[in-house]
Amino acid sequence: MYHSILTGLGHYVPEQVVKNSDLEKLMNTTDAWIQERTGIKERRFFNPETDTVANMSAKASRMALKQAGLQEKDVDFIVFATITPDYFFPGSGVLMQRELGLEGIGALDLRNACSGFIYALSVADQFIKTGMYKTILVVGAEIQSSLMELNDRGRNVSVIFGDGAGAAVLQASNEKGRGILSTHLHADGRFAEELYIKDPGSSRRPEERVDPEQMKGASIRAHMNGNAVFKHAVVRFHEVVLEALHANGRSIDDLDLLVPHQANLRISNYLKEQFQLRDDQVYNNIMRYGNTTAASIPIALSEAKLEGRLKPDSLVCLAAFGSGFTWASALIRF
Repeated sequence: MYHSILTGLGHYVPEQVVKNSDLEKLMNTTDAWIQERTGIKERRFFNPETDTVANMSAKASRMALKQAGLQEKDVDFIVFATITPDYFFPGSGVLMQRELGLEGIGALDLRNACSGFIYALSVADQFIKTGMYKTILVVGAEIQSSLMELNDRGRNVSVIFGDGAGAAVLQASNEKGRGILSTHLHADGRFAEELYIKDPGSSRRPEERVDPEQMKGASIRAHMNGNAVFKHAVVRFHEVVLEALHANGRSIDDLDLLVPHQANLRISNYLKEQFQLRDDQVYNNIMRYGNTTAASIPIALSEAKLEGRLKPDSLVCLAAFGSGFTWASALIRF
């Protein structure tokens, strides 16, 4: 059986920096209020004249391919995670494929929100283990700023999210004990409406899915029950990290780096305290980018690599929790 190793990482974030002080001019909020509740100082918003989910992803992918010593033509398959595709359909996987000039190879889109990248990583890992593909691009990307209401009504959600893209190159290897050791995927649909966008949904209006009046309302915007999300997240994050470690006969003492989905700095700090990890054992960049949903973990991984925090033989755990509710983890030996 083949094993999946991460040979390249890349990311791209838009040039436009939106600080908390910028949001103070648009809604009743303060820099102190946002930092206290989320840890976020600034985030990136896309440029509608130059940025798309597909081309941001292509830039991240080219960076990952260069790091892996590969060219676009070496890619066999694409697994693309986003909840904000450029079009309602088709998904952005084929659009990025077009950007990279990869006509003919398969592109699979996943909509698992904050857990999307780990779900995508798990899917790619299965393809490689079976020998179906040898080199796979795994991408997470979002443009969320265009979904946000930058006013008092949307304040609790709009201060959290940002835009960006991250990518990883997975390649087949015969080397045991390195690469993706295991992935663990979970969901609980009982809580789907605690973090969701209701409309336009296919089952809501049998005659007309998109009502012009509906477009003026709050149902097309993100709804989040922040207390419920936080309550469940701290439990599931803890469980799924331990699940990954125990599945591989490891303990928290063996872990070199935890890369959690960047949902809220308070959640990351809670995990650090629960696991008694040092600051340098948990990677956080939410302060600079906010919550970039499916792009969060690959952006963090790419930055951690550039900062020299993914050393050879490092044991790294990825963990995520988000809409669905879904949660997931992956244990990787670099």
